[in-house]
Parts: sequence; C-alpha cells; structure tokens
Amino acid sequence: MSATTAANPAAVRRGTWRAVVAASIGNALEWFDLVVYGFFAVIISKLFFPTGNDTVSLLLTLGTFGVSFFMRPLGAVVLGAYADRVGRKAALTLSILLMMIGTLIIAILPTYETIGVAAPLILVAARLMQGFSAGGEFGSATAFLAEHVPGRRGFFASWQVASQGLTTLLAAGFGAVLTGELSPAQMVAWGWRVPFFFGLLIGPIAWYIRTKLDETPEFLAAETTDTPLRDTFASQKLRLLIAIGIVVLGTVSTYLVLFMPTYGVKQLGLAPSVAFQAIALTGVIQLVFSPLVGHLSDRYGRTSIMLISAVLLLVLIYPAFAWLVANPTFGALIIVQVVLGFLMTGYFAALPGLLSEIFPVQTRTTGMSLAYNIAVTIFGGFGPFIIAWLIRAADTKVAPSFYMIFAALVSLVALIAARRKLGFN
Repeated sequence: MSATTAANPAAVRRGTWRAVVAASIGNALEWFDLVVYGFFAVIISKLFFPTGNDTVSLLLTLGTFGVSFFMRPLGAVVLGAYADRVGRKAALTLSILLMMIGTLIIAILPTYETIGVAAPLILVAARLMQGFSAGGEFGSATAFLAEHVPGRRGFFASWQVASQGLTTLLAAGFGAVLTGELSPAQMVAWGWRVPFFFGLLIGPIAWYIRTKLDETPEFLAAETTDTPLRDTFASQKLRLLIAIGIVVLGTVSTYLVLFMPTYGVKQLGLAPSVAFQAIALTGVIQLVFSPLVGHLSDRYGRTSIMLISAVLLLVLIYPAFAWLVANPTFGALIIVQVVLGFLMTGYFAALPGLLSEIFPVQTRTTGMSLAYNIAVTIFGGFGPFIIAWLIRAADTKVAPSFYMIFAALVSLVALIAARRKLGFN
C-alpha cells in the first residue's frame, strides 16, 4: 500500500472492498462447482457410474465427491505454504486457475455410455484437481480478508461465508429452474452441464480481478518464514489440533445442507424443484446473516457466539429431523432449512475470524489451510456419503441428525479448549 493510499481513508475503503469482492467471487466459484456436483449427484451417478442399482450408483458418486477431498490437505500444504512465502495474492490467483481447469473438464466430459470406463476415471481426476485447488482457497482467501482490517477481522472474514451463501443460492436457483423447466430426459442429456458452463463464465472475471489486487498490509509488514509448514508442526501443534476440532461442526453442517436436495428427493419423496427452492432459503440466510454475525463476533467475541450456535444445533437437530420425517411436506422442509440455516451461519460465519487469530501471520495461511482441510476431508467431504450410509445402515430417515450431534460435541470440546488454553472469548 502506498503512502498516498494509506493517508486517504476513502482509498483504503475502496481497496478493502475490492479485496472483499476479489476473495468472495473466487471463493464463490470454488464452492459453486462443489455444490453443483453435490446437487446433481443423482443424475451424475446414472451417467458416469451405471451399476444397475441406483443406490450403489449414488454412493459411488458421493464417494467420488469425497475422494477429491483427499487432495485438499495436499493443496493446503502446497498452496498454503506458497501463500505464506510469496503472498496471499499469488496463491489466490493460482487456485482459481486450477479450479477453472477442473470445471472445464467436467462440463465437456463425455459420459460412460460414450467413452466407457474412461469417463468416471477422468471425472475423478477433475475432482482431484478441484480438491487440490480448494485446499488452498479457504486459507488464502480468509487470510487475505482478515489482514486488510485487523480490528474488524470477524466482519471482513465473514464474507468468505457469505460468498458460500451466494453459491448455495445460485446453485439452488439453477437446480430449481432446470429441474422445473426441463424434462428428465433433457436434464440427463445436457441440463446438468449448464451450471458448470456458468461457472466457467465467472472464472476468468475472478482471475482477472485477483491479478489486479495489492498484497495485504499485514503480510507486507511481517517478517516471513521460508519454512511455514515446519514451523506450524514444530511450535503450533496444539493450535492446529484445536482449530481442526472447531472446524468440524462448520463443515458437517455445511455439507448436510449440501445433501438436503438429495435427501428431500430420495428420502422424503419431494419433487427436485421443491427441494431446491427450500435450500435456496439457506443460501439467502447465509448471504445476509454472515456479515452481521462477523460484526457481532468483533464486538462480543467469536467463541461466545459459536458456543451458543453449537449448543442449539446439538439440542435441536434430532427433533427437527424427526418432525420433518413425520411431516414430509414442502412447508416442513422450509422450516427445518430456515432453522438449520440460521444456526449453521451463526457458527460458521464467526469461524474464519477465529481461525485467522489462532495462527500468527507468518504461518497463518498454512495453519488455517491445514486445519480447515483436514477437518473438511475427514468429516465434510465424505459427509454426504456417511449420511447416505447411516440412513441405510440404521434404517431410519433421521440418521443425518446423528452425524450432526457427533460434530457438535467435537466442536464444543474444541471451543472450550480455545477459551481455556488459548485465551479466546
């Protein structure tokens, strides 16, 4: 940042909001591609994993969704360390380029019927590339947002979550319109590809904006390290472990929302367009409510707000699913989605600001990327698969609540540890 810019508050504000747009639009694209894949899992399973058994095909597709998350820790290591050594801007630009390549492959990939076993293999390769890219996106984007205005880390970092709400809204909108306006045959033939091509239109814009950004003032002022990964494991193991635990509930609640259209269609017997309309509400809540939660976390403390949301999720999630299963209607799904959306956002929107403060600037992106992506890989990426398996194994449609209860307990322990061991409020 130049001296002129630093002395000009209006220029500082413009630069800060330009950073918000740059980080948010790229993050939205990353999540848009992931969410769309989850939303259209039923169709993709039939086109790329035809086994003669719809349940097995769906499990294979959701398993492929999860396999890509094995690449996220690698992306966190490579791109996170790259961001701590070279800068947040460079890592953000590289991650968006890799995601665009993966999206292009999926958008134009022929199906199993056309090229045989090569189709699912290439699909897996594209998902692995997207997983690697996403592994570096969260830490880089969060650090980039949090370091522009350190006194308001919670508010500005929360736009990371708000952009995911925009993603959910856009993806749900595509799902509702496409499934409502196109016939099942048209959806299978070409309709499911439309959102991926839309993502390709956003990608170049996001990449261009990111190439024109300035580096964060906090990173420029700090003394960098050539070994951020080694430093993280050498002196910040407790911080890393606590951060992983904190992320668990955030990622499980997010991917439960991602699974809800499939749940509504397969378990409740609702029309796909109805399920997508319901989840769109969650996107609106996340988009609008996240900055408010971030602002409140700056005033009253991050862990205080997150503890309240975690306890409410723990207590309410089973009764909510039991009621929904007993009343499988559009209105009931709307009510559950609204409650889940507010509680999930109340927890998740404060999380990026907290993570950015757990790690020092020299290892911030590496630490956040590792914590976030280890938790997402283990608990989130296979979340839809685990939920589908739980429903089948436990033979009950309320099984998704079991997974959420487990996640809430893990994160409650981690939040208490953050308060007692690290001194956060």
